[in-house]
Amino acid sequence: MLTTGIAFADKYDYLSEKFQKVYAFLRETDLASLPLGTIHLDGDDIYAMVQGYTTMGPDECRFESHKNYFDLQYVVEGEELFGYAPADTLEPATEYDAERDVLFYKEPEKSGMVNLKPGDFAIVAPEDGHAPRRMTANGPCEIKKIVVKIKI
Repeated sequence: MLTTGIAFADKYDYLSEKFQKVYAFLRETDLASLPLGTIHLDGDDIYAMVQGYTTMGPDECRFESHKNYFDLQYVVEGEELFGYAPADTLEPATEYDAERDVLFYKEPEKSGMVNLKPGDFAIVAPEDGHAPRRMTANGPCEIKKIVVKIKI
């Protein structure tokens, strides 16, 4: 899933060398056997965070955005709802944390949700507010996910 507005259609090249490196990593690696932690694919320009957690309700999974990195969030095991709303429609709940490259938002009245299952991924750019880790209608679920950070 890639989603954006027409104003940003030509801003990013999702088939560039950086993204191709990430797609190859996801295709060619036994992701299920990776231990939790960080894997540097290209220094701080591209790195993968292998995560394991239990999905939660929306009150525990805030919308967020990043200024310096794309997120490519790939589900290895389990399923989760992945919230989406343009960042410029969201109301900040915190100040931007430059060290962690994250800004958190208040829960919007309206947003989109995508159900991500094993093998699915979402790519979000700095303009994209997103809310990962949300449980589906089936309730909490154990997740193994790879979050790849790709420097803008």
